[in-house]
Amino acid sequence: MAGYKINRVSEDIKREIVALIRELKDPRVQGKMLTVVRVEVSSDASFAKVYVSSFSGIEDAKVAVEGLKCATGRIRREVGTRLHLRKTPELKFIADDSIEHGMDISRKLNDLMHGQDE
Repeated sequence: MAGYKINRVSEDIKREIVALIRELKDPRVQGKMLTVVRVEVSSDASFAKVYVSSFSGIEDAKVAVEGLKCATGRIRREVGTRLHLRKTPELKFIADDSIEHGMDISRKLNDLMHGQDE
């Protein structure tokens, strides 16, 4: 499969998973400030790694990933139905701390900027 098609499928899957996360009733997922950072689809579109991050830290992301793992079958079915994919990839959810890391960098930059003003 061409690279541009894999990238398009990755973005489509990401968009649909974000929408499905809002619909889930699992308390481990519901009410958390979650975001899907990226989706990596294998070249044959049989597997997809879904990186999930939380604004409140890596621990909340890990708890949410456990809830998402329990709902993997439903999420996979819905993604396949909504996107009309011939082969829906198996989803693997992974906790990611990139948002927390980005906020830390932003905080350090703000500290540097305010330190120069004085």
